[in-house]
Amino acid sequence: METYVILRRRAWSAPDELDATAARSAKIGDEEMADQVRWIRSYVLAEEDGSLGTVCVYEATSPDALRDHAQRVDMPAHEILPVADTVLVRPDPATSPA
Repeated sequence: METYVILRRRAWSAPDELDATAARSAKIGDEEMADQVRWIRSYVLAEEDGSLGTVCVYEATSPDALRDHAQRVDMPAHEILPVADTVLVRPDPATSPA
């Protein structure tokens, strides 16, 4: 599997919508596509219009597998970018839930 970043802009209007989508995403990824897609983490974006977006890190067999996963979950995948390398300066800071 390779590492990818997925940008999802202005995809949710409220945290509860995002939570429901995240639950579907984990279930489909773990139960239906475990050999193709592995969700690593997501960063929730506060969009200027008040909606929520995400930047998600995944391991996957291909961008097509990520598109298939997004379609099954019923969420966008506006941009899928392969990760060339990782530079870790510090671990992610502890933050409050979205």
